[in-house]
Amino acid sequence: MRIVVLAGGIGGARFLRGLKSAAPDADITVIGNTGDDIHLFGLKVCPDLDTVMYTLGGGIHEEQGWGRADETFAVKEELAAYGVGPEWFGLGDRDFATHIVRTQMIGAGYPLSAVTEALCARWQPGVRLLPMTDDRVETHVLIDAADIDGSGAERGEGRKAIHFQEYWVRLRASVPAHAVVPVGADQAKPAPGVLEAIADADVVLFPPSNPVVSVGTILAVPGVREAIADAGVPVVGLSPIVGDAPVRGMADKVLAAVGVESTAAAVAKHYGSGLLDGWLVDTVDAGAVEEVEAAGIRCRAIPLMMTDLQATAAMAAEALALAEEVRG
Repeated sequence: MRIVVLAGGIGGARFLRGLKSAAPDADITVIGNTGDDIHLFGLKVCPDLDTVMYTLGGGIHEEQGWGRADETFAVKEELAAYGVGPEWFGLGDRDFATHIVRTQMIGAGYPLSAVTEALCARWQPGVRLLPMTDDRVETHVLIDAADIDGSGAERGEGRKAIHFQEYWVRLRASVPAHAVVPVGADQAKPAPGVLEAIADADVVLFPPSNPVVSVGTILAVPGVREAIADAGVPVVGLSPIVGDAPVRGMADKVLAAVGVESTAAAVAKHYGSGLLDGWLVDTVDAGAVEEVEAAGIRCRAIPLMMTDLQATAAMAAEALALAEEVRG
């Protein structure tokens, strides 16, 4: 079985670990979000790609869900001593090595897709990991200028766009988001292998990743959404919203920015029946099944909390079973 998964960071990576357990013989291609990418300290950092790579390769900090296990922060401390920021985004010493190698290879002329393949040669994640594009795409969030440090209000400024990482890491998504813009996405091209993987897939899965800044950003690359819709294979998603709240992260804040309620049914309808064939909601949201099915999307209620590998594998197995049911 050939499976394509559109993945963001922690939720996508942990789901993939369960999927590998549920379908050990499957050929899995992961299309990773690069809208979270940011340039720091002269280095290109790809948080979502690295989280997938480290998680499946056995190097992730399990408790955090991001960054390296057994990490140290000597370089970060030295940079701070020099007054070099931003201090709100901390890269560990082991993690720095990944970003140095990536930046050197890109500087030598290699595209991000080739660099990602080279990095994965060390980690052996057991999936084919593709960035959504080799082009530069960075998600920005529009907020009130006064919400940054208060100085915007003094200067009479209205709203300001900041990088998603500043919104999420520095501000902790604590202020309202008025818009989410994947800058550069409209001019980007799918990375080599992305469209081919979708065309050859037997099933496409949307894990419980953020529907706006993770899966949504991937779908914003011209050609990706169309390829999935035209592939003629089951497309099944798992809700990141449980009991009208995100399991983790700030999906509710960015959903509000695009005018979508923070409910399992609303997210399904946001993707739409033209794209989505099946949708899994948590058992606490069983009441949403009828609403989702009325929108033309097959829906089932199952436990959706990734408490351990066994629970996550069961979720993945249910997603594949629903895909077969849709296939008829």
